[in-house]
Parts: sequence; C-alpha cells; structure tokens
Amino acid sequence: NESDFLLMEEADAFIAIHDEPISPEFNATYYDPEGDIFILEALLNNDPEPPSNQKDYFPSVRKDLKKAISWKLTDIKGIDPKFCSHKILLEEDFAPKVQSQMRVNPKINDVIKKEVEKLLDAGLIYPISDSPWVSPVHCVPKKGGMTVIKNDENELVPTRLVTGCRVCIDYRKLNEATRKDHFPLPFMDQMLERLAENEYYCFLDGFLGYFQIPIDPKDQEKTTFTCPYGTFAYKCMSFGLCNAPGTFQRCMM
Repeated sequence: NESDFLLMEEADAFIAIHDEPISPEFNATYYDPEGDIFILEALLNNDPEPPSNQKDYFPSVRKDLKKAISWKLTDIKGIDPKFCSHKILLEEDFAPKVQSQMRVNPKINDVIKKEVEKLLDAGLIYPISDSPWVSPVHCVPKKGGMTVIKNDENELVPTRLVTGCRVCIDYRKLNEATRKDHFPLPFMDQMLERLAENEYYCFLDGFLGYFQIPIDPKDQEKTTFTCPYGTFAYKCMSFGLCNAPGTFQRCMM
C-alpha cells in the first residue's frame, strides 16, 4: 500500500550491551561491524536471508521492506488522508490576516529560491493568488557544532558555528487564531524508561515526517506564504503550525 510509505533519511541500528569491552567475559560476537553492513545490504537488496552469523539477531527480510526506505524528498508518497490529515480550525473572533513579505538580504534570496523550487518539484506546495491568509517567510541561522574563539579581552569563549540559513514561515498570526489541539504528547523521561533494562534496541529516524501528513484541502490556503518569488500554499503539514505536534502524535499511535 503506497499510502503506508515511510520515508527515511537514515536507518540507524544501535546495540546496547552490558559487558565492558575490557572485560574477559566480553562477547565479541556482539561487535561485528562487517556483519552490520551485510544486514543493511540485505535490507536494500531484498536478500531473503541475513548473513549466517546474524541469523540469531536479525529477523527474516521481507521483500517489500525496501519500499519503506528512501532518501529523496521527491519519494514522499504520504499518508492516506482517510487515515490522517491535518485540520486548521479557527476561532470565531479572528479575522483573516494578509501579511506582506519581509525584507531580506539579497544574498538570502537564492536560499529562498532553492527551497521553493525544491518543494515545488516534490509537489509539496503549489502557487496560489487569492488566499485570505498570507504569512511571511524569513531565514534563521542554521547552527552547527561548537568552537572556541578569543574575544576582545583575549579570553576563550565557546561559540556555536553557523553552517547556513534555514527558511522558516512566520505563522504566529495564524497560530494565534487557530483553535488549539490538546492531544497529549509523550513525556521524554517515560519514553526513556521504556528502554531501560533492554539489551537490544533500534530506531528508524523519520525524514521530514510532517511532510508525510496531508493538510485538509479546505485548510490548505491558510498555510499560504509570501516570498520574492510568489505566494504558495502547502499540501502537506508544514513546520511551524501550532497543532502539528498533536496531529503527528495522533497519527503515530
């Protein structure tokens, strides 16, 4: 079922062991990087049998598993709207708000253009000209790792590196008018407790999971944003919408 497609940017498996590597009782069979590579190859190549030394630790590979893993934005097929869709319900005492685009550094225009073209090519947004709601686009620094530099007083100060710019949409006016979804979100400490005492665990990191959830067609125009290259609306759930975390959690249950 294509609607059950789950796009993955990366699939990481971690093995937690209680033995210390320096211990004479350390079981070296747990540590097998070459075997782990064979496992990943089996996933991607539809190999029906895992490596012989991994049969006890890896279930049989399903032939349709490869369809669930990809690394391209254009591969997003999304979730069936009948199963889950994001709705933007508004309070009665708020009028629609059309905001003008923000003035940005001309050097940032190329960043915005590439982002818009990427989303258009993937079919995640579409041009629109008559929306009663319009929100502006702005760019924020994309922070990377940490480094240490000297200040004016020759003191070493930790500083976070800036690796680029992230295109964001300022949905504050829309969020203010949106009826809030009070669906409960999980507590991080309780999630971690569920992993306690487990010898093995693994996880799949979902790539742009919000983009896999469609927005109700009658609410799509409310996500309209303006930029130097036009006005566009989202077909899928955008980052920055106030009820997006609740919708995503409801979909995952």
